[in-house]
Amino acid sequence: MKRQVVLGTHNPNKIREIRVILNGLALEILTMNDFPEIAEVEETGKTFAENALLKAWAVYQQSGILTLSDDSGLEVDALNGAPGIYSARYAGEAKDYAANNRKLLEELQDVPEHQREAQFRCVVAIVGPEVDQVVEGIVRGMIIYEPRGQHGFGYDPLFVPDGFSQTFSEMGDELKNQISHRSQAFRKARKVVEKILSS
Repeated sequence: MKRQVVLGTHNPNKIREIRVILNGLALEILTMNDFPEIAEVEETGKTFAENALLKAWAVYQQSGILTLSDDSGLEVDALNGAPGIYSARYAGEAKDYAANNRKLLEELQDVPEHQREAQFRCVVAIVGPEVDQVVEGIVRGMIIYEPRGQHGFGYDPLFVPDGFSQTFSEMGDELKNQISHRSQAFRKARKVVEKILSS
């Protein structure tokens, strides 16, 4: 019988990316969509790690199943790390990707190209009967002046990772999943889960 794991998210984009990264493990992958009785966890932490752990512990305590939960966002050097943990709600509670991108461009309108450095950070909390751990992935890059590309979500149309000329939105899933902050963090999480499965 396959071991179960819960991904502590409803976000279909995240779920799709994470399923690809965890593919091949002897796991039945569940999501928050399988647990309508579990309320959305309020992200009251001051860091990505605190928020990821809050979500993972809440889901694990209510489901009893090994849980992976992430918190991630964009940190812009010229904005002292903003939007950071407020990335999803940067332009308001509606979590409107286009509005967030517009606000970011407004904030950076007077910032020259060489000062538009940023990074995406993803922290994954792995919580279960035998584990309470966080892992992290970071990808550095630049914020461009207008959105480009049709794929991805969030700030992907504005972010060009170091060493590339395409935004995350222009890359498509396959290339993005090789280099993204989320793929780095969840590949580390996968190793933790592999150890649990083999013990």
